[in-house]
Amino acid sequence: MLRFSGIRLLNYILVLCTLSLLVGASHAANNEVLGEIQLKGQSGVEKTSGVWVDGQYVGFLKELKGTKKLLLLPGDHQIVVRQAGYKDFEQKVTVDPGVKHQVRVDMVKDQGVRYPSITAEIKLAVEPMRAAVFVDGLFLGHVAEFEGAGKALLVAPGKRKITISLPGYRTFETEVELAPHQKFKLATNLIWSGVGEGSASQ
Repeated sequence: MLRFSGIRLLNYILVLCTLSLLVGASHAANNEVLGEIQLKGQSGVEKTSGVWVDGQYVGFLKELKGTKKLLLLPGDHQIVVRQAGYKDFEQKVTVDPGVKHQVRVDMVKDQGVRYPSITAEIKLAVEPMRAAVFVDGLFLGHVAEFEGAGKALLVAPGKRKITISLPGYRTFETEVELAPHQKFKLATNLIWSGVGEGSASQ
């Protein structure tokens, strides 16, 4: 157990206070250097769409706030928002230090998309449920959209490559050979690997 004299204790407290002020000043300085992108979507389609910044998957739109808000270095950045059955939304944004930029996202249906008449069914049991799901490199949605009673991922029969990705986790990849009308269950827990790692992009 540490024992301090009155003077040493006072000096110890002053050092702690100084460190706290320095850490707070450093944090404030970082926030002043970075700019924030706020993505706004009206419907559930936009809010559940996946977001890429400069080719890096960062999460789905409605979760990018609070502790997960989108903070970027000053300069030009390419924002891409994707949703299965919709055209990609793309916008170039110039970020300024300490400034919030609002981007309104409007997803437009892709009339050229053709869905298979015969499908196989993939039931997902994956954690975290906010991870993104890709089939053959195409973003189809998030685990939560395909997990649970009455929900499943419908894909064309044949060999399919399934990728599950979330920033900060190792990307999970597997290939499955599916027969028509087959029901297949995929269960896995993504492994934490550190902030900014383990993402998939097209």
